[in-house]
Amino acid sequence: MAHQIVIVLDFGGQYNQLIARRVRECGVYCEVRSYKTPLSEIKALSPSGIIFTGGPASVYLESSPTISEEIFGLGVPVLGICYGCQLMAHLLGGKVTCAPASEYGKTETYYDRSGVLFGAVNGLPEKAVTWMSHTDYIEKAPEGFRVTAHTECCPTAAMECPEKKLYGVQFHPEVNHTEMGSDIINSFVKNICGCTGDWTMKGYAQTAIASIREKVGDGKVLLALSGGVDSSVAAALLAKAVGSQLTCIFVDHGFMRKNEGDEVEAAFKDSGMNFIRVNAKEQFMEKLRGVSDPETKRKAIGEEFIRVFEREAKKIGKVDFLVQGTIYPDVIESGTGDAAVIKSHHNVGGLPDYVDFKEIIEPLRMLFKDEVRALGRELGLADVLVDRQPFPGPGLAIRIIGEITDEKLLILQDADYIFREEIAKAGLDKDIHQYFAVLTNMRSVGVMGDGRTYDYTLALRAVTTTDFMTADFARIPYEVLEIASSRIVNEVKYINRVVYDVTTKPPATIEWE
Repeated sequence: MAHQIVIVLDFGGQYNQLIARRVRECGVYCEVRSYKTPLSEIKALSPSGIIFTGGPASVYLESSPTISEEIFGLGVPVLGICYGCQLMAHLLGGKVTCAPASEYGKTETYYDRSGVLFGAVNGLPEKAVTWMSHTDYIEKAPEGFRVTAHTECCPTAAMECPEKKLYGVQFHPEVNHTEMGSDIINSFVKNICGCTGDWTMKGYAQTAIASIREKVGDGKVLLALSGGVDSSVAAALLAKAVGSQLTCIFVDHGFMRKNEGDEVEAAFKDSGMNFIRVNAKEQFMEKLRGVSDPETKRKAIGEEFIRVFEREAKKIGKVDFLVQGTIYPDVIESGTGDAAVIKSHHNVGGLPDYVDFKEIIEPLRMLFKDEVRALGRELGLADVLVDRQPFPGPGLAIRIIGEITDEKLLILQDADYIFREEIAKAGLDKDIHQYFAVLTNMRSVGVMGDGRTYDYTLALRAVTTTDFMTADFARIPYEVLEIASSRIVNEVKYINRVVYDVTTKPPATIEWE
């Protein structure tokens, strides 16, 4: 079934896939493409709308990302966001220059609600907070454009030319900090592009299953099953698509949380799927011996994962395809197009150059975490799997700062178990989207039993988020933190200090490494 589609053209911003997520929330299918995509390919997709993303460059520099002006003559509505808005203005004869004052973060913005884009947003006030992030600004809008929003520092916070179906906003409506930002995007895709909202997880599942069957044929499939949400949903999807042709291999690298390897095995061994557990801690520890750099850790773990799968594949006969539960945030943070690499995920940037499979299948690659959960429910997965909090593929290896040792693993497993137990006892486990402990490489002086200690500092991390692209630290009651801290320093050897991370994402990431 063909769906209406909105194309997001990526100009190098770090959180551009959030735009796609907001479009999908409107029930409209959306794909992200590079700004370098040939115009002929864009036309062949017959998009109902096109959105230009933000980006770090200045549009007036020769080296900056740009696009052919022909795109504005396709008759397809275009919405430019931040850099995309400036690019539209620059290409069409407006003036973009370095702003006398940069705007970052929450900014009061004044709307002209008589415009087409904002006029269709029910309840939009004349003044509201938007999220800005720019050093350049549109000093003069192109001829034929009307300015529809401004701030104290930015004369053109939004502009539009309805006759040419061109719209632009200097702020970022895709982030949660922009009040009614999702409503503004909904106004563009529904009222301006005329999209009806015909894309659902049920439809996605049907399309994905059909696509997998066509690709796999009668071939054998190996799935990297970690027991987390992403790989569990991928397993359910593949099981429906190819049945007994699928073998799920759970590689226990030794970096799981306390008792978790056994829990994963218990959840899947009687599921009807072909399930194999491989205990590979010794191999992974050998690969990481003497390694402290987090990027080196991730890449080493990614490569060893593949090598283990290759060895297991040979044991069960010729396997044509490897399936991974890679999702959009993994891809974004590993660097795509002109976007910067934040950290290489073991299943993306950590993959080796050569992989001994016909092809790697990633059926969740275009989905965000909340969409993956919705797909899991559509496929009939149990809530205990669908609602499981995220756990990184490299596991505790990237929650131990510095070199990994058996001693450090035991320390962190015990401390993390206590923290998670106290969060659950306090009834906060449903409200906090991710919470865990990090063993730092810092030691400090302490006092226990009237004696001096010189032991590790443990960091606790807990965040609330809807998309895992941005996150806020969880406001855990002091009494809960006090109980967790007291238990950890009294029950776990070699820890004498506990700290709580109160940093948002950005500027930090959720994980420490």
